This record gives sequence, structure tokens and C-alpha cells, in this order.
Amino acid sequence: MRTGPDNAFHLTYCSNIHPGNGWPEVFGNLQKYAPALKSILSPEAPFGLGLRLSSKESEALLQGEEIDRFQAFLKENGLYVFTLNGFPFGAFHRQRVKAGVFAPDWRTEDRVRYTLRLIEILRSILPEGIEGSISTSPLTYKPWMIANDPETWDSIVRHFVRIASALNRVRMETGKVIHLDIEPEPDGLIENSAETIDFFQKYLLPMGAPRYAAANRCTTGRAERDLLQYIRLCYDAAHMAVEYEEMESALDRLQDAGIQIGKVQASAALRATVPDDPEQLQLLSDRLRPFSESIYLHQVIERTSKGVVQRYADLSDLFPIGPSADPREWRIHFHLPLFLPDAGPLHSTRKETAQLLRLLAKRKFTSHIEIETYTWELLPPGLKRNLVESIAEEYRWVLDQMNDSTHLR
Repeated sequence: MRTGPDNAFHLTYCSNIHPGNGWPEVFGNLQKYAPALKSILSPEAPFGLGLRLSSKESEALLQGEEIDRFQAFLKENGLYVFTLNGFPFGAFHRQRVKAGVFAPDWRTEDRVRYTLRLIEILRSILPEGIEGSISTSPLTYKPWMIANDPETWDSIVRHFVRIASALNRVRMETGKVIHLDIEPEPDGLIENSAETIDFFQKYLLPMGAPRYAAANRCTTGRAERDLLQYIRLCYDAAHMAVEYEEMESALDRLQDAGIQIGKVQASAALRATVPDDPEQLQLLSDRLRPFSESIYLHQVIERTSKGVVQRYADLSDLFPIGPSADPREWRIHFHLPLFLPDAGPLHSTRKETAQLLRLLAKRKFTSHIEIETYTWELLPPGLKRNLVESIAEEYRWVLDQMNDSTHLR
């Protein structure tokens, strides 16, 4: 849906909220939920969708007349797609994902071909006059990477040049601008703004611009501008909060480096201030255990009052929780509903998300906003509610932060 002054922003939610493996299930979920949400949130105007497709689902959508059928559904129901989630390659629900969410990574041909299919899909369904975005993984999982291995960096950059060249052809042939947006995540090869800038300045631009220039018969200056146009950043609020990023200064550094934000993902992470009292520590442990589940990776970054940082690959690595003489905070990669109030010893990073949205309303550094709370099925029973009502409430919360909720019915 369009929102903000002059309808400057496209606001949506990511369809990875709905459990579904295979295109028939994904399409069925869209048919069930999207028109219902539109009737609540945007009854008189087109309603945007953020579409998550696995590799197999992208193949299925490009078969036969399936994409025409999907476009007919969109048109009939006043819906449009402007952004795709191309981070998870395979199945994403009701089976173990963990670190496998990073595979296959940007060292592989499979990741390139999957992304090229997503570009072909978005090229077909993106309305005229609207930019398109595709979010993608932060290159690879950091433990899989040999630091500063030249051949690996060369392979990653070569693959991004192929994608940028494909996106340039889309613009030349159709006039449509689509960008690929790298999504930093804790323990990804790129996990914060500093590592994003390093990738662009040390690898993508100096190594990629000559390749892009040769492939597209242009100057290296033009190649650098095109790479910055077609390769951008997906700024996930929860991920950056887990990294303890100060958002305004991070945005300033990215802007100074010429790196554009292609999409903001409005999300909130789990946060806990760790008590010293043994009884309170046990209460915290009891409250945290239900969030330590077997499907997704829930990275944890601990910071003490003295600034000492400790990382845990997964929430399960915290247990058993022992006392500490130094007060500490945990930020945990578990996406919580944006409207959820703090409960006992557990909190969320929604204050940081609100700050990001207010900065976005002021600075307009992207036009794409995607709500991404994909953990509804995994929430403890006391936090679960009707899904349509919950998604609608997340929309209202986002609009409230951007001071634009007056039009809601």
C-alpha cells in the first residue's frame, strides 16, 4: 500500500509469514490472506505484497501459464508486488533450517541462477513506474568463509557483476529499475554497516567495476555508478539492533560511501537485561527457553556494561545460564511482533525499529518498507493471536511511528 507524504512509500508484509512449501501452498496463502488484509488496510487503493519464493517455487511460477494466472489474481484483487525476498533458497517452514538458510551462498552458481529467476519474475509482474527490490543473503555464513581468500572474493564479486548486468538489461529493455539488496545478518559474512562498506569499497567496486565495464562496454566510472544503482542494502531493523548499531550514524556512513538502502525490513528482535539475582536469573532462563526452538538460527550478541562483547551462534548455547559480576544485555535474533509490549524480564528492540521508521519518514532514504515477522508459529502460546488481526496491527504500529495512521478505517 502507498503511504506517507505524497504516497512516497510502499508498505507491505513479507509472505514468509505464512507457512507454505511449494508454489501451490504459497499461492493458496496469498489467495486466503492478501484480499482479507487489503479489505482492512487499503479498501480503496491498491495493496502491495512482498513475495517470498524458494528456488523451486521460482521455477514453478515460470512454468507454463502460471505467472499469467498469478498476474490475473493480482489485478482482480487490487494487489501488486514490488519486492521479493530472495534470502532463503529452500524450504523455510516446519523443518530444520538453522545455518542452512545461508546455503547455497554467493560462491555458487545455484544462488546466481535462483536470483536470475527472481529477476525474471519481478520484471514480469512489477507495475510500471515503481522500483522493484529483491533482498538476498549476506554473501555466506561467516564460519564457512576463509578470511580474505582471494579466489572466494573473486567468485562472489563475479557473481554480483552478472546480476548487476542482468538488472541493467532489464532497465534498458523495459525501463524498469530493479535492485538486489544485500541483507546483513548476525554471523553472516556481512553483518553490519561497517562490513557492508568494506565489501563495497574493498571488493565489489574495485574488483567488479572493470568486469562490469568490459561486459557492458562502458567506462569504469559508469560501471561503479551502475553497481551502486543495482546492488544496494536491505536494512533489517532487528538484525541491526542485535548488532547494537546506532542507526542514524550507520545511515550517515552508508550515505557517505554512496551505498543506497533498497529496502527497510520493519522487524524487532528479542532483548533481555540479565539480572544478578539467582531467582530472577532462573525466571529469565524459564522465559527464554520456549524461544530456543529447532527450526531457525537465533544468534545472540551479549554486551556487558564494560563494553565486552560475546557472541553465541544460537540461543541454545546460552543454557545453562550462569551468573556474572558484570551487568550484561542480550540481543537475540528472534523476530517478535512489532506491537508486542515488554513482558517481565523479556523485551524487544521495537524502540530501535521506531527510531528507524521515524528517520525514514524524515530522510526518505528508500521507498520500500516490508514488515517481516516470520515466527508466528513459534511464539509461546500466550503470545499467539489471530493472524490477520496481528498482521493488521503490525501495519498500524508502523504507520503510527511514521505519523501516518489517520487514513485507516
